[in-house]
Amino acid sequence: MKLSKLSIAIALTSTVFNPFYSHNVYSNTLMQAKHFDQTNFLDSPKLKTREDITDYLVSEKLDGIRAYWNGNTLLTRSGKTIHTPSWFTSSLPTTALDGELWVARGRFQQVAQTVLDNKPNDEEWQSIRFMIFDLPSNSAPFEHRYQQLLDDITLNSIAHVSIVKQKFVTDITALEMWLKLLDESNGEGLMLHHRHNGYYPGRSDNLLKLKSYQDAEATVIGYTEGNGKFDDKMGALWVVTPDNITFKIGSGFKDFEREAPPAIGTTILFRYNGVTNSGIPRFARFIRVRDNLDI
Repeated sequence: MKLSKLSIAIALTSTVFNPFYSHNVYSNTLMQAKHFDQTNFLDSPKLKTREDITDYLVSEKLDGIRAYWNGNTLLTRSGKTIHTPSWFTSSLPTTALDGELWVARGRFQQVAQTVLDNKPNDEEWQSIRFMIFDLPSNSAPFEHRYQQLLDDITLNSIAHVSIVKQKFVTDITALEMWLKLLDESNGEGLMLHHRHNGYYPGRSDNLLKLKSYQDAEATVIGYTEGNGKFDDKMGALWVVTPDNITFKIGSGFKDFEREAPPAIGTTILFRYNGVTNSGIPRFARFIRVRDNLDI
């Protein structure tokens, strides 16, 4: 695939071309986490001292599809109906449930292909689990909501339903060690939920996500040609972030993605480790195309 100079030059007009979409307002009805920068734990306004970490219940962050059960229908975080086999939801209670549809670490693509299919494949759904982590309609503090989930006989008797395990950690060092173990076993990260937190729509200061890297979105605005083993293929993508930061991403691509790279205007998800003084993401690498609000 030979890339035109025009497609490369498009990157230079990034401050004008920034076609980021608006998220569905339905997502604002769910509680969402804020990012917790593990490089300086004490910067968090909710962690004034190292001892404050003991006020948080911590769980593994699951890389699946967010799912909200409203007592009648299973919905994505953008409010779309999730088409499941009848047996998957027939035994769920009328109580609202917030959770994640998940298979295992490193199996996100399998979950996405199965869950977002408008014609549910019964065999593929056999491997999907509904991992429940909250009770949205319950006004009790989180530690009490979690205990109610553990005590719910109905939920605990459904084979494809699990309650996400929460536990307290003794100190920051224990938290760092847990995160390191997850990194070594292809885990996504950790979620920290303050034990006194209620369930409130939108981003919460009392719900934090902790990862050893950051994820973000950008829009493809151009390409650079590859050379050497990537001759006649895409070498890197020019992208622009919602904050109009323009930069190149040249790693993380499979061969077929270099032969047929994401089209200009496509939103992609990338991973990085901090930013430079100019705000450019460090060690940016391509993860996947984000053509669906629920992925």
